Amino acid sequence: MRPTLTQRTERVLGTAVEGTHLVGMTIRDVAKAAGVSTATVSRALRGLPHVDEITRQRVLRAADQLDYVVSPSASRLATGRAGAIAVITPYIARWYFAKVLSGVEGVLQRSDLDLLLFSVGDPDEHMRSPAYRRLRRRVDGILVISLPNNDPNVQGVLDLGLPTSMIGTRMPGFPSVTIDDVLGARTATQHLVNLGHERIAVISGRPMPTPYTSEHDRLSGYTMTLNSSGLALDPELVTYGYFTIAGGEQAMTGLLAQRDRPTAVFAHSDEMAFGAMRAMRRHGLEPGKDISIVGFDDHELADITDLTTISQPVAHLGALAADALLRQLDRPNGQQAESLVVPTSLVVRGSTRPRR
Repeated sequence: MRPTLTQRTERVLGTAVEGTHLVGMTIRDVAKAAGVSTATVSRALRGLPHVDEITRQRVLRAADQLDYVVSPSASRLATGRAGAIAVITPYIARWYFAKVLSGVEGVLQRSDLDLLLFSVGDPDEHMRSPAYRRLRRRVDGILVISLPNNDPNVQGVLDLGLPTSMIGTRMPGFPSVTIDDVLGARTATQHLVNLGHERIAVISGRPMPTPYTSEHDRLSGYTMTLNSSGLALDPELVTYGYFTIAGGEQAMTGLLAQRDRPTAVFAHSDEMAFGAMRAMRRHGLEPGKDISIVGFDDHELADITDLTTISQPVAHLGALAADALLRQLDRPNGQQAESLVVPTSLVVRGSTRPRR
């Protein structure tokens, strides 16, 4: 039978407390139980150095047996830190951003830091009160997900002077984690060219100019591959799906209405590709058999839908950026401006086949 809280405390403290209730256990109680100073308890529970592993484990066992939890406010007063980081993102519900956040959150769970989430909305839309104005004295560092460098929120964040890490965008002097969107797009388009396709359409995010670097780079990669393959760029084959399933379906429906419809399509996200595949099927066409299609992301549903795609480790991008931010917090005066470019890869499935 599992010992009661009173029994566990009696065993640890060696005092007769049977029949009483423990309320408001303090760091002094943990220190007494573990036979160490309160300073050692504080360092051990916050994972700080200069505590040997045997002592640390003894402190952790005592804290667990006493059901002691470090007071966030007390810890923040002691360290001078806010105990939280902020993530600034244009979207929350969209797959890519939610996946990045899962990677960030996985790292923060191990760091005893809280996460404050600020969704600033689409840069093309009217901006609400800037997120950075609500961050002063509330966070120790900031993660920025895929916001354009000229977004007012980005400059406002940089002006705060806090440790900052970028995901999906680059800023000189700040660590960043990105992929090579141009190379990924070139790989996707070249795959279709290699299969013998010449009339290759693209479903991009939105018309140029766009505030997002990834949209510009993926369209550039598509265009560069057509040019290097001796294929003409037909403006009628450039469509926009706004990175949604419904948008991809609408874009594909327009392509299918053309007299000389494409034999292959490169969609700049898997979600737009899913919508395009649905449009094909509603017109009695089979992806791969009738029209080849490549996506971008390697969404969990890509394997189920047999979609050929460019795979990027989205959650890993978030984890890498969070790790970079934590290193800045641990070594605020160190060199922290490393920019990582994480490789992508082509995953071939049944949605692409040689042109008949």
